[in-house]
Amino acid sequence: MEPVQAALSNKKNYLYLLLVVFVGFLVFGFSENIKGPAIPKIQQDFKLDEFQIGTLLSFNSLGYLLACSFTGILSRKLGLKLTCLLAFGSMVLSGVLIAYSSHFLSFSASYFFMYIGNGMLEIALAILGAKIFIKNTGMMMNLSHFFYGLSSIAAPILASVLMGAPWQGDVLGWRGMYVFMLALSLLPMIPSLLARFPVEETDSHEQASLRTFVRDPIAWLIVVILSFGVISELSIGSWLVNFLEKAYQWDLPKASGMLSLFFLCFTFARLVLGSLTDKIGFILSLVWFSAFSGLCSLVAIAAGPSGAFLFALAGVGIAPIYPTVMAVLAKRYRKNSDMAITFTVTMMGIASVVGNFLVGAITDGFRTYFTSVYSGETGLVIGLQAGYVFIGSCALFCSIVSFYLYRRLKRQDDLL
Repeated sequence: MEPVQAALSNKKNYLYLLLVVFVGFLVFGFSENIKGPAIPKIQQDFKLDEFQIGTLLSFNSLGYLLACSFTGILSRKLGLKLTCLLAFGSMVLSGVLIAYSSHFLSFSASYFFMYIGNGMLEIALAILGAKIFIKNTGMMMNLSHFFYGLSSIAAPILASVLMGAPWQGDVLGWRGMYVFMLALSLLPMIPSLLARFPVEETDSHEQASLRTFVRDPIAWLIVVILSFGVISELSIGSWLVNFLEKAYQWDLPKASGMLSLFFLCFTFARLVLGSLTDKIGFILSLVWFSAFSGLCSLVAIAAGPSGAFLFALAGVGIAPIYPTVMAVLAKRYRKNSDMAITFTVTMMGIASVVGNFLVGAITDGFRTYFTSVYSGETGLVIGLQAGYVFIGSCALFCSIVSFYLYRRLKRQDDLL
């Protein structure tokens, strides 16, 4: 029996592997999306402007990118089991380091370290999912990412509550909140220790396969699609609360509630639409879902506060993008899924660095220009709107490139 099949044949062991993936994505959702409510407080404590916040997020994306570049190699050298344990452990440690960061430099370094853990975890879970989800790949990939969305629903509100919770005569604050939330990464370490992970033999053609993959134009189109989709998804999590607070003068609980509503739509879209991607096709799903998300964001900006619910509704369209692309990679590159996922997500990571930087730069650039023309408050609102137009446009670009890929694969009779 092949090593992968042997690891999956035991039902108890398969349950442990499912727990690693599902609970892993659960804590990953917390670590990624507690920053929305925390960013205004971090900005206030360290006296940062929007450009500096954008630069901080871009710099931290480099940590994610660095992790993406070596996690595939690490999983082949040390195995997926140890790689997952290292990822979970580094996230716990980063929470402690963030709590004791007294200066912006030490905070940036600690946050950077957390993003390394996030990157390691995302690659490791994606590789594990590609190996164990042999049947109904689209549905199972979306189901696993449903748990990411599930924790993302609770993350903004829970983060807001924890930051205001009493602690030793004061409040817990964003530092204590990070310690508590990142300590949840200890939970998936238990099934990771108990499970026997699938192992595949590496063959002598691995480097040749990588060269072939890099030269494949379809692979690069998949990279572009994922990049635009993820920039839009992550930017909403990072900037929506800030946008609603400053552009519409919403208070933190109300703004965090809208972000949670976005993740509610996001989460249940993955639960409901996952099986649909298997039925209508992976690529065609990407076309329609990303277009819907982009249009919702742009119409929301045009409509003003009365259309704010469309910011949340955009989560329905953007939710299936990442897991559906992972399903494409798992199906198209079944024998080299770890290499395909590592390369694609690493390239996407480069784009996300640029994307975070551009949102901050566009916001600050428009704000500076229009502040000189109008009042400071009006200039800030226009800047925030411009930044969010970029976020929505990324989803539309994702749809356009997906449509091009669909037509190309259809001509080649190679649709997935």
